[in-house]
Amino acid sequence: MPEAEWASFGATESARWIAVPAAGDDKYSRGVLGVLTGSDRFPGAAVLGVEGAGRTGVGMIRYVGPARAADFVLHRRPEIVTVDGRVQAWLVGSGMPPERDDALEQQVRAILAQGVPVVLDAGALGLATSGTGPLVLTPHYGELVPVLAAAGIETDRTAVQADPRGWAVRAAAATGATVLLKGSTTFVADASGPRFAVQAGPPWVATAGAGDVLGGVLGALVATHADEIAADASVLAELAAAAAWVHGEAGRRASGGGPIVALDIAEALPQVVAGLLAE
Repeated sequence: MPEAEWASFGATESARWIAVPAAGDDKYSRGVLGVLTGSDRFPGAAVLGVEGAGRTGVGMIRYVGPARAADFVLHRRPEIVTVDGRVQAWLVGSGMPPERDDALEQQVRAILAQGVPVVLDAGALGLATSGTGPLVLTPHYGELVPVLAAAGIETDRTAVQADPRGWAVRAAAATGATVLLKGSTTFVADASGPRFAVQAGPPWVATAGAGDVLGGVLGALVATHADEIAADASVLAELAAAAAWVHGEAGRRASGGGPIVALDIAEALPQVVAGLLAE
């Protein structure tokens, strides 16, 4: 895949996708994000995704995941609403086991049938071809393999890692979704054509839970731009690239050259957003 076909994406491009509330806005008009993430084994994924979304800028978050994860979420973020209702977008799958029981399977499929934009991650990626609305997939190299297998394309992690650009494009074409393939350079490919390469922060960002924070950042950007997505679903590629850049920059600021944990990335997000708006 020629390098020239991939546009770089940085601060200038990301800044236009930060939704700034006006004087007349309320929590609903600022965007509502539904979140179905985490599990009894991995409740922290739910906390990190909610932190990422809330600190990027969204009016309300509805968390509808498992009870144990909900307790962790509410302990950390008491403003989160744990009642289902209307949303502008969904974040689904972070920390979710790929072996879903019948109730969880039905819950995820019901969300995918709503027609609203969905950010699909981790344990829910196997349902990438089941959505009825705009989808953004956020796999790492290994997670892309079963996504492609479900679409009838066989490969392995080594092959994906050797050619992430090419496999991101193949996955987007096979699923009809926007694909954000995570790595030291993140590649965003859309089935309709847009392709972006984003430097994903310093190597210290490669830490447990960082992808959960990224899912929250992207979920917030999608929820706050639902009208633009409804008019032109290809803007999902720019939103995904913006999320990757904002997340990486938050990692850089949090690190300062040293080690960090995922929650540090989330806590640095307001600084990054403020910096984009100041510029």
